[in-house]
Amino acid sequence: MSQSSPFFNRWLSQIGPDQVITILTDLVDAGAVFAVDADGKILFWSKGAEKLFGLAAEAVIGKVCTEALNCDEGRDPCGLAEHGAIKDQLVKLRRPDGNSLSCYRTARAFFAADGRFAGALEFLQPRAATAPSAKSLTDSDSFHGILSRDPAMQEAIKIIRNVAETEATVLIRGESGTGKELVAHALHLESSRGNKPFLAINCAALTPSLLESELFGHVKGAFTGAMRNHAGLFQRAHGGTLFLDEVAELPLELQAKLLRVLQEQSFIPVGADAAINVDVRIIAATHRSLREEVKAGRFREDLMYRLRVVPVFLPPLRERRQDVNLLLWQCIQQHNRHGRRHVDSIAPEAMRRLLDYRWPGNVRELKNVVEYAFAVGRGNEITLDDLPPEFREASPTYSAAPPLIGGNRRANEADLIREALQNAGGHLETAAKLVGMSRATFWRKRKKYGL
Repeated sequence: MSQSSPFFNRWLSQIGPDQVITILTDLVDAGAVFAVDADGKILFWSKGAEKLFGLAAEAVIGKVCTEALNCDEGRDPCGLAEHGAIKDQLVKLRRPDGNSLSCYRTARAFFAADGRFAGALEFLQPRAATAPSAKSLTDSDSFHGILSRDPAMQEAIKIIRNVAETEATVLIRGESGTGKELVAHALHLESSRGNKPFLAINCAALTPSLLESELFGHVKGAFTGAMRNHAGLFQRAHGGTLFLDEVAELPLELQAKLLRVLQEQSFIPVGADAAINVDVRIIAATHRSLREEVKAGRFREDLMYRLRVVPVFLPPLRERRQDVNLLLWQCIQQHNRHGRRHVDSIAPEAMRRLLDYRWPGNVRELKNVVEYAFAVGRGNEITLDDLPPEFREASPTYSAAPPLIGGNRRANEADLIREALQNAGGHLETAAKLVGMSRATFWRKRKKYGL
């Protein structure tokens, strides 16, 4: 299908092709437009090119483009005659003042009737300088993969550094997605056990019987299906660190066995009659208050004091506003290194929505949002249309949902879960918080009731 009127050529000849091209390229003032002939000599040099490179058209017309642009490694205009077109190729150029310039190059070749290369039209768009440079990050910004400039988070890191020098048991408290396992691993690496095993388990992810076998191991014949001896996590983590995530979900019958390990550094595998001595440091984590769990009769008080020798509190992302931009660009740069799309800027409206968002899923949700943007969007800039639907709504559904507590709770658990899902707009993390459950427990009950 033609993209011009049948009278376009007549109109073009009346006005003059050179004037039309000049005006057309002047509309693109954010980059350089130029044309080269079959020998790579510059035939046309836009005003945007003059502005970008500081070179007047008279100084470059007639020169080979590689000489005028000072391309690193002579990469320009390589490959045009062969490929015919180039889209968003990152090239490094040098201005006359010696300063380097990174640009995205898009070019289209033209060919004569006999198939020979006849020249090309090229567009160079400067790479935006929105992304923070890796050199701008100080040692205090990054700690074993934990990126933060927030004072509360820096205080937590300070505690981690200090307690790592001891053998004290640490309890990490924070919402889901705040990076509790990352903090636990950082503590392990900072300690004298850093070159020993670091093993982790989510206590809410397994049934009580499977959790007992996974933690303490079992001997052959201990139960149906136990065809051989199985070394549990405590045994495999000997000399190192064991991270117990969502420890508040640990069944009461297993809390007693965990208490014994903490007190005596020994345990008895399932089905065995002899104790095994181990040297393991325990780091636990939860999004609940263990004191409230003790009051409710769901957690042993003596175990709470054993686990909570040094508490570390991780602030949610909504309280770390200055970290949002930092974490966004860390995720973007990771995708830039491994994906086809390269992003170097975020549209102002999209950034405003990202900074104003309350991040109920914390850092984990932020990573998912960046992955979503890279999957659905195109181009070098993340726009509002690249973000998930909740960012394009006037008010996110999760903030408008009333808490399901007290009189709002229904006796029927299935109705309670259904109501939470409706109020949270289907967002599992938010729905789980509304009913006071962990995400794993909420997911299991949702599956149980077929919701």
